[in-house]
Amino acid sequence: MSKESSAAAELGAVLSHQLFRVLGDPTRVRLVELLAERCRACSVSELAQCLDVDLSVVSRHLALLRAGGVLRATKTGRTVLYEIQYEALAEVFRGIADALDRAHDEYGRNEQCEPAATAEGEEQ
Repeated sequence: MSKESSAAAELGAVLSHQLFRVLGDPTRVRLVELLAERCRACSVSELAQCLDVDLSVVSRHLALLRAGGVLRATKTGRTVLYEIQYEALAEVFRGIADALDRAHDEYGRNEQCEPAATAEGEEQ
């Protein structure tokens, strides 16, 4: 792999389609918001009370958020409590931001990356 494409390859590696797929659903985003608002771990039934969806649907959304690395689940007796994995998420997003910065810097130095042509009379 050439040095010129290393930042782009790194960016591709850190952009997890699973994470974005998980966060691409409004109900799942709302579940993350609810957990952040409460500042503590919550059960499926607690979260379901705040949404206009069935308990089983909330449970499936929470399972997807957990599989995507957004939430952590802890079993306490018969209850499963979900909480945001703040540190892990922050690390992922920092990695994405760093990779974007490196790709942007590389783009500016790469002769193969020319700006797109604009139609005559358009401002850039």
